[in-house]
Amino acid sequence: MMNLEGKTFVIMGIANKRSIGFGVAKVLDQLGAKLVFTYRKERSFKELDKLIDQLNQSTKNVYQIDVQSDSDVENGFAQIGQDIGKIDGVFHSIAFANVEDLRGRYSDTSRDGFLLAQDISAYSLTIVAREARKIMNEAGSIVTSSYIGGEFAVPNYNVMGIAKASLEASVKYLAADLGQDNIRVNAISAGPIRTLSARGVGNFTTILKEIEERAPLRRNVDQEEVGKTAAYLLSDFSSGVTGENIHVDAGFHAIR
Repeated sequence: MMNLEGKTFVIMGIANKRSIGFGVAKVLDQLGAKLVFTYRKERSFKELDKLIDQLNQSTKNVYQIDVQSDSDVENGFAQIGQDIGKIDGVFHSIAFANVEDLRGRYSDTSRDGFLLAQDISAYSLTIVAREARKIMNEAGSIVTSSYIGGEFAVPNYNVMGIAKASLEASVKYLAADLGQDNIRVNAISAGPIRTLSARGVGNFTTILKEIEERAPLRRNVDQEEVGKTAAYLLSDFSSGVTGENIHVDAGFHAIR
């Protein structure tokens, strides 16, 4: 069994118990890792604080970081470095788009809505990687969460699909850039999971049903299955893997 004792990972983007980030946290916690959490707003902290109580962490390491603020990201990671010391990796699971841009016609997307989705869902990985690099141990790893809507047009995913495509391109460029620092960067393209963000996608239930009917495994995946893949990518077991986008979607990406 994998052992992550002595390793420290930052997890960004837990909104509630259904969040992919919390599934990742549970797996890393079970494997003995020390976890550091970030949140954006005070209301997010209250929920996150309750969730951390369900884990086996000896201390609560929680920091407020708004990824739309350069100074927040810079100061947040600098503070983590001062308080915690070096880290071994980051799991980035942050995405947002206006609800009105996840319904109807993609061509009706507003300029502001487009830029907002790109800023939070894609650019945030770049600035997080830049600041995490400064406090990362040798052979660090950064993992982000994507979706097949970044590769193919998925009904109602609209502007978020464009943001995920941008995110996946960023993974490749960051992998090429940070390789010289021996830092790996990868993505997990998770199947649809009933997260807070998914509620805004029109016909989400229909998407879940289609996967149950057509995916090779004839079922959907859950947060902890994504967490197991994240643990692999964050650990030394994947030391030769970077610039990759691994699908954890019951095989749905393989069929059309």
